[in-house]
Amino acid sequence: MMHSFPGRAADSARLAEITRILARHGLGWLAARFLPSGESADAGDGDPATTPRRVRLALEELGPAWIKLGQILATRADLLPPEWIAELERLQSQAPTLPFAALRPDLEQALGAPVDACFASFDEAPLAAASMAQVHRATLHDGRAVVVKIRRPGITAPMLADLRLIAGAAALAERTNAQARRLRAGAMAAELADALRQELDFTVEGRNADKLRADFARNPRVIVPEIHWPLSSESVLVMDYVAGVAPTSAQALLEAGIDPASIAALGADVVLDMVLINGRFHGDPHPGNLRCTPGNGIALLDLGLVGQVSPRRREEFIRFTQALITADDTAMADVLATWDESGSAPPAAVAAAARRLVETHGGQSLRLAPMVADFLPLLRETGIVMPSDLLLIFKALVTIDGVLTRIEPGFDLAAALRRSTLRLVAARLSPDHWQPIVRALGLELAHMGNDAPRLLRAAVQRLTQPPAPIEPSPQWAALVRPITRAIWGAGTLVAVAVMAARLLG
Repeated sequence: MMHSFPGRAADSARLAEITRILARHGLGWLAARFLPSGESADAGDGDPATTPRRVRLALEELGPAWIKLGQILATRADLLPPEWIAELERLQSQAPTLPFAALRPDLEQALGAPVDACFASFDEAPLAAASMAQVHRATLHDGRAVVVKIRRPGITAPMLADLRLIAGAAALAERTNAQARRLRAGAMAAELADALRQELDFTVEGRNADKLRADFARNPRVIVPEIHWPLSSESVLVMDYVAGVAPTSAQALLEAGIDPASIAALGADVVLDMVLINGRFHGDPHPGNLRCTPGNGIALLDLGLVGQVSPRRREEFIRFTQALITADDTAMADVLATWDESGSAPPAAVAAAARRLVETHGGQSLRLAPMVADFLPLLRETGIVMPSDLLLIFKALVTIDGVLTRIEPGFDLAAALRRSTLRLVAARLSPDHWQPIVRALGLELAHMGNDAPRLLRAAVQRLTQPPAPIEPSPQWAALVRPITRAIWGAGTLVAVAVMAARLLG
């Protein structure tokens, strides 16, 4: 009810609109939780069998923030039943196109100049349109073809209001519902807010593009469009136009003179390198965000959603795939227990889940889509709550696996994983990996050298006094940290090398 809802009074009009939309879709049971005091929803609950579809339609009508919420929920097959996941995966952020006249004032304000002064030509007919932005083709005065992504006018304030309401609903749900607490509704609302704020700021996508381009600078077959920063801002992004073919079918590639098998192998290598080596990956590599280019290259587009993989997560994911490929259910159980954020899954249930997963999908060709289709519901049955960053990794890998098997039926990701493991070993042996660690160690040793006289006096004093509990000095702790990192890195390298040997043996 409104008196316990932690939203702003200024959002009450939007709150009332939300309840009307939910009620119109027969979601009275849900709308009642958001009704202002003194009002009631007149809509019934509707047919339970159609609830997922009605929720999806309501989310689409509610707008970008709610669509993004549904898309995040669509990745949580570890929490939601298959019928809900299937429906939420259908969420579309398409929107009616706006006439360019409605965009021109905001575009020229962001550019700081008239359109004609910045572009030799500008196509006023949109290339694509979504709920948050509209994309147009243009040509720079130097002749380069570009695309211009323009944020829709007036969407920021309503989206921020919706985020406040979603956060309030999550907080209320966690206070009143044990299931919501287990699902960490508040953390999910925070994840949504972070994702949307990043998408509203187009400079985030531009920086993502720059980083991924640097990651693949040595591979000319991987293309990331260059960002034209003098023309770009929070609300406008100008980047190179990449001509190519979307990887929707082998026939489409063959007709363009592109080899599907070569693209499949490259696509797998690129995604695995992003996850296992670079620690940065395209979060949604579906065919609309990829282009295959002459010479069997791949262009990565629409980089608003880029996931980060910490070194710890990379090692855990390597252990997971190793346990699966080598059919080691004990190692698999250890990984699943590590990934359980709830901390409440019974060890026996975790061990049983590991056995089932390994028995069904271990020790054979690795097909991610069928494996994940079994894996995530298995987690839900067991009570394991997966970290959201891992789920984004699995989503990206399943998406690319679906793309690759569509253009190259029978494609085996396990072979690509073996190649990626060898590149991981090479990366860990490279000077680029060890130089920062050695540099940090050298700096700490230099600091220790400056303090050597004082430390020596302290050591002599320790030797001439009765033993006492030793508290490490800040200098000692500072020295130990880089040494520990170096030892950890060496240990990880050995572990990866052993894994590579087992995979190749």
